[in-house]
Amino acid sequence: MASYRGHLVVSSTLGAAYGAAALFFWNFDWGPACLAAGLTTLGGLLPDLDSDSGVPVREMFSLAAAIMPLLLLDRIQADSPEQKVVLLGGLYLFIRYGLANVFRHLTVHRGMFHSLPALLISGLATFLIYHNPDMRLRLYLAGGVMLGFFSHLVLDELYSVDFTGLRPRLNRYAGSALKLASPSWVATANTYVVLLALGFLAWIDVGG
Repeated sequence: MASYRGHLVVSSTLGAAYGAAALFFWNFDWGPACLAAGLTTLGGLLPDLDSDSGVPVREMFSLAAAIMPLLLLDRIQADSPEQKVVLLGGLYLFIRYGLANVFRHLTVHRGMFHSLPALLISGLATFLIYHNPDMRLRLYLAGGVMLGFFSHLVLDELYSVDFTGLRPRLNRYAGSALKLASPSWVATANTYVVLLALGFLAWIDVGG
């Protein structure tokens, strides 16, 4: 299994390349390019939110709690700047402590959060959270998160192959990342329900 640092190195490298591509080929400003680079890096760490280890999970939820309110800034409606600050602070606390605890109890490591449907969920969630009239920008940022997420799944699969012997051997984690379903039909069904619901909301959001 790839380490937290290994995933960070790969996803941050991809993020730098993804951001540079926006500057040199797609005519984006440096702001969206840097944001996409950061989201790609974060996407590469997202699957390990179901990890049993403590420090990486706390760091990722802390980072997600800080970034999510900023991405939702244009969607939060309030009668005054003070109310908006309170709502943003409440959202931070909900993600950092409430959502983190719920997630910890409902997920198992290498479960459905390590899957291709979860990859699509991460992209759809980013697309819905970031409100911007520029559809190209929203798709670009969602693509960055999915790129990072995909790098995590691929790296986990590569580390499930043992090349030290005469013949490559698969360990017990082989096939547990790039999957469409898990042994738990409940987890699989819930994942697809979330995926379909987010897909429907995205369709409505673009005026479907």
